[in-house]
Amino acid sequence: MKPPLPAVILAAGSGTRMGGPKALLALAGETLLQRAVRIVRAAGCDPVLAVVGDWDPGPVEAVLVPNPEAAEGMASSIRAGVRALPAEASAALFLTVDQPAVDAPLLHRLLALADQAPEHPAACAYGNTLGIPAVLPRRLFPDLLALTGDRGAKGILLREQTASLPFPAGEDDLDTPGDLAQLRS
Repeated sequence: MKPPLPAVILAAGSGTRMGGPKALLALAGETLLQRAVRIVRAAGCDPVLAVVGDWDPGPVEAVLVPNPEAAEGMASSIRAGVRALPAEASAALFLTVDQPAVDAPLLHRLLALADQAPEHPAACAYGNTLGIPAVLPRRLFPDLLALTGDRGAKGILLREQTASLPFPAGEDDLDTPGDLAQLRS
């Protein structure tokens, strides 16, 4: 039996437009970070790494990975997460806390897709592009470590033979207080 896949939850952002870290926002009685951890655990991921900023994440069942360079943007969180992965990790699932439509069944489908061609990435397809959640194999970890600025791995996903999982709701993310209010209603 193959070992579980580690998950890296990118949650270090300061949430400037939200008035605070998105990871700490509450939805249905749990923070977005707690929700993300619960979902990746339900999908069978282990260990679960949560890349966080310089704020207290509260109680969360994940390995906390502080990102002192969070102000740089998404790339610094990806680098911190990759550095914290277990040495034996053959791949990792990457996701953020601000896509409310992400659930365990979606992640199960993505992980199954990644298992079909483990040497290639597997990513969600929405908005005429590829994005997170995404599974990236170890051979791409050096590319992830080379990312800079407020950029994610989209360029890597687009240049690779990435298996895609249709996820139209992936476009819906929480960027403003209005987005959260609409979701709560």
